[in-house]
Amino acid sequence: MAIKPSEMPLQPDGRVFHLNLQPDEIADDIILVGDPSRVPIISAKFDSVEIKRQNREIFTHTGWYKNKRMSVLSTGMGVGNLDIIINELDALVNIDLQKRIPKQIHKSLRLIRLGTCGSLQPDITVNTCVASAYSVGLDGLLHYYEHDFTLSDNEIVTKFMTKTAWNSHLPRPYAIAASNILLKKIAFDMQKGITLTALGFYAPQCRSLRLPLGMPNFAEKLASVQSKGLFFTNMEMESSALYCLSKLSGHQALTICVVIANRPNKTFSKAYHTAMDKLISLVLDRLAEI
Repeated sequence: MAIKPSEMPLQPDGRVFHLNLQPDEIADDIILVGDPSRVPIISAKFDSVEIKRQNREIFTHTGWYKNKRMSVLSTGMGVGNLDIIINELDALVNIDLQKRIPKQIHKSLRLIRLGTCGSLQPDITVNTCVASAYSVGLDGLLHYYEHDFTLSDNEIVTKFMTKTAWNSHLPRPYAIAASNILLKKIAFDMQKGITLTALGFYAPQCRSLRLPLGMPNFAEKLASVQSKGLFFTNMEMESSALYCLSKLSGHQALTICVVIANRPNKTFSKAYHTAMDKLISLVLDRLAEI
């Protein structure tokens, strides 16, 4: 049965609605960044750029780097944006947009998010790169999709909820693993850990300006906690959506973040752009070899 226009809106020329892209305008290897201004910084390192598209905060550049076709795409901030991005990327490669029906042959994308985060560990200093072996979603997005309940790692979730005395009025957390292939190929020599994905920057990440916190210091309770041999290392706003939707849709996903704030030490990086530039070059080189 064809997918109705209300469920999968398209642009008048047949492009997916939010990304403003046609299927042939993305590569199988896609770097995701939150900040639209980071897209041209990355594509400037390409040997050539063949496609440049933009709609709202979503910028997409597709080109070639060391004989491999790659795309870089900006997502904006938060799990809500990632819900749109991953669904529409999947639609581009796994749905016949003219007939509005899923394709019989599935294509798997490699999706690598390069972002920034706050460290939860005092010894993970600013400008360190952290690869998310797991992401714990505090946003509830996974629960809106039908899924096998073994998808979420119950050991990690149980330990997190117990140690933080998780408020039962909040969404139940879920824990999703990164692509083991990408973790080994791209981040084999990087700091690895469990990343918390929050649905906001301030109170959801234990920051208070004028408004008091409903769950103060829950992240601090995780400093010495381990699960799967990993510490809870950092906190950001997108990885859980990337990981859960990629797993549900059959894509490979990995997040690597530059630490720009050390929460226990109350420090903030003065030069994270330099660390990010080095990370971008490293990931491009390693992705080109896969």
